[in-house]
Amino acid sequence: MRAIRSVAIVGIMATTLAVFVYYFATHPVVRQQLGHTPPIVIVCLLLLYLAGIGALALVTLATLRLCSVRVQPGESLLLTAYSSIVNFFGPLQSGPAFRAVYLKKKHGINLKNYTTATLVYYFFYGGFSAVLLLSTWLKWWLLPLVAAGLLVAYSASRSKKVASRLQKLDLQGWYYLAIATAAQVFIVTLIYYIELRTISPGIHLAQALVYSGAANLSLFVSLTPGAIGFRESFLVFSQHLHHISNGTIVAANILDRAMYIILLLLLAAAIFATHARSRLQTDN
Repeated sequence: MRAIRSVAIVGIMATTLAVFVYYFATHPVVRQQLGHTPPIVIVCLLLLYLAGIGALALVTLATLRLCSVRVQPGESLLLTAYSSIVNFFGPLQSGPAFRAVYLKKKHGINLKNYTTATLVYYFFYGGFSAVLLLSTWLKWWLLPLVAAGLLVAYSASRSKKVASRLQKLDLQGWYYLAIATAAQVFIVTLIYYIELRTISPGIHLAQALVYSGAANLSLFVSLTPGAIGFRESFLVFSQHLHHISNGTIVAANILDRAMYIILLLLLAAAIFATHARSRLQTDN
């Protein structure tokens, strides 16, 4: 089964890369758009991605808080950066597995509790992203929908199976996780908006919100690092919601992938140059 999954991942990534290369080669306008990207935009995107790593580190702190585990902010930031690098360049999206093993060995975290807390995070991330995806439809009935969602979540939490798992968490600090997740989603949305505006200045904020929601939700069904292939498919399939052309989607995703890889390479260089990786050793 693992071999089949590995072959599927390689196949999806190879197909996506081939489509990117073909589209890039046959659409000179896309090359021109990317070639005219101002240096200030590149710097801003890298800084925002760095801020995104910081927000994800806060998510880690808040998630561990639910498990009654405390770590230093610096350790959380280093763990987040390192696991992001492992997740993208390592085999089979191994970042979360590395993070779980580290927390188990270093801090004795209960993996079942950590998994439940992570699902709470996914609930917030998916909820915020769904609101973005449907933002052009929601409008005045957004509040009733949010209220209904909270009611459903409350009802689910009262079920015996879910309640027994949640009782093991320190849910008094759940709002820290909600705020950290909201910050992460906000930063990602701002990144997408800048990328889209760089490629196509006529893009409106409302379009970028829907686009961000679709891109975020693609992570829930992705098998590949950074949702390569899956994100692009989600964005194309949701085109009737955000009304962004395929050319802009492809160009914006090429820019986004390039910026993210550059950031990860810079983080990897900084981690290894400063021997910060040794702080994550669990052999002792």
